[in-house]
Amino acid sequence: MICIYLDFLFRRKTLSLHTLNKNDILYINIIEDIMNRTIGIILFALCSFLYIHSQQLPPVFGEEYAGVSFSDSRTRTYLTPLRIVWKYDGGGHLLRRPEQLLAKGHNGQSDLSNNPVCIMRSTDNEFPSILLDFGKEIQGGIQLVTSGAGNHRGVKLRIRFGESVSEAMSQIGDRQGATNDHAMRDFITEVPWLGVTETGNSGFRFVRIDLLEPNVSLGLKEVNAIFTYRDIPYLGSFRCNDERLNRIWLTGAYTVHLNMQEYIWDGIKRDRLVWLGDLHPEVMTVCHVFGYNEVIPKSLDLARDITPLPGWMNGMCSYSLWWIIIHRDWYRYQGDLSYLKQQRAYLSELLRLLFTKVDASGREHLDGGGRFLDWPSSPNTKGVDAGLQALMALALDAGAELCAVLGDRELARQCTETSQRMKAQQSDPNDLKQAAALLALADMTPARQANDEVIAVGGAKNFSTFYGYYMLQAQAKAGDYRNAMRNISDYWGGMLDMGATTFWEDFDLDWTENAAGITEPVPEGKKDIHADFGAYCYKNLRHSLCHGWASGPTSWLSEHVLGVKVIEPGCKTLRIEPHLGDLEWVEGTFPTPQGVVSISHRKAPDGSVSTSVKAPKGVKIVK
Repeated sequence: MICIYLDFLFRRKTLSLHTLNKNDILYINIIEDIMNRTIGIILFALCSFLYIHSQQLPPVFGEEYAGVSFSDSRTRTYLTPLRIVWKYDGGGHLLRRPEQLLAKGHNGQSDLSNNPVCIMRSTDNEFPSILLDFGKEIQGGIQLVTSGAGNHRGVKLRIRFGESVSEAMSQIGDRQGATNDHAMRDFITEVPWLGVTETGNSGFRFVRIDLLEPNVSLGLKEVNAIFTYRDIPYLGSFRCNDERLNRIWLTGAYTVHLNMQEYIWDGIKRDRLVWLGDLHPEVMTVCHVFGYNEVIPKSLDLARDITPLPGWMNGMCSYSLWWIIIHRDWYRYQGDLSYLKQQRAYLSELLRLLFTKVDASGREHLDGGGRFLDWPSSPNTKGVDAGLQALMALALDAGAELCAVLGDRELARQCTETSQRMKAQQSDPNDLKQAAALLALADMTPARQANDEVIAVGGAKNFSTFYGYYMLQAQAKAGDYRNAMRNISDYWGGMLDMGATTFWEDFDLDWTENAAGITEPVPEGKKDIHADFGAYCYKNLRHSLCHGWASGPTSWLSEHVLGVKVIEPGCKTLRIEPHLGDLEWVEGTFPTPQGVVSISHRKAPDGSVSTSVKAPKGVKIVK
């Protein structure tokens, strides 16, 4: 096929366009298009074949290993530290040439050269330490490459990973709340003389290394971070004339990317689990940035398979509601009917279970695992009740959509009827922004009323990293795009101001008053933004600084500012409806199963917006 194509191209170049009529030119263009597509398919198939077979075991492993081995979909990249944050060198005699750890050209190989290396040397009562910064939060571990210098035996080191400087400098179990929960981030290891050690598996940006034994010497040629991630392209993009919003969009995308490990986690330090509520904002980010990725159905199926009904996913009734909503949105963006059909039995049984939790008047009676929206809303039980009423109505609406697609009209009718009964109930958000947002999205409260009376009050005050996404969605529904964008800039931008490279499990703008950021030791008289705040399960340093549920602004900016709305499942029809607010221009891309859509908007002096859209074949654009 390739030889035929090359011959065609050669003959094509020898022809003169002046000797061809219009039909000839059209025919040639059609042939070129067909051949280009064919070559692309062949190359894709070849690359896929090579990738799949590269994951296979060597031929010495026989059939007895079938079903007892599995491959890793992730890749590993080694990163050299960018700076030394802090060190204890005893005036220079305990730590020599530490700057060598920052040198370019690391290769992960110990050798017999006499090139200069970092030397750590202890005495009877003094021990060297060094704190390294890798510049960005990552998931993985570290590689320690030792040289021929120092003692000819193994040497014990203490390794401390930290999402912040203060965490890397902390002690397990002290008042700052540092832990080894879910991932070992503070431990002792032994490194060989003239060798390589790889250790650790956590989320971190900073690493502290302490030499523990007295009167020993260690030559450290390299300390490299092992960055473990899915090597996937960022098909979606967002750019505008506000660089702060650009950084927020990309930070949200990267936060979710880090959590796309073998399964999609909530956080890379903790909890490193598939939490269904957390998953919804992550799924929306995946759809707007990466398009289809197998980690989503893989994680959804895991949650389903380990949760036989009538059990609740993750032990929480509300998280089973999110499973339904996620499937509706995943089908809307990806259009994979065959995958949806695989959910029919579980979905149908779950919906029938939910019907039993609604009384004749339409009031929900969900039970099991606590009645949970998000952590900051927990004390406001009246507001949580209202939020769960709305969330269940939203889940039943999603269930009705899915059942209609699956051809179960009766179950779709029951979902709609039950949802309507629930929406007829009056529910008071009790000034809880989380509940007000859900009530607006479920059409149980006019969006403008919910925004004016609750959500917009105080700007980003009382926002949360998880439900902030739904607050933004409600503000969009109310038409309050300018304030929504201001809240994004203030709230998520506030984390960037504190040194974040990923978004956090929780955040409160009040924490920033007289607080030091995460990138330096905390000065005397300052609050520690990581160690001094947090609540519930994320007190102090247990607080995760990379949590996928905090990525909401990424998909929100793509949906509402870039203006991409999915009208037909599988993105076969898109509506482009930008809302620039105070922006002068915005441009970006959006991934669909048919290919990438490119979009650009420019605002004229009179306020009108001109739009340019380039879509692949099979995607209809409406404005």
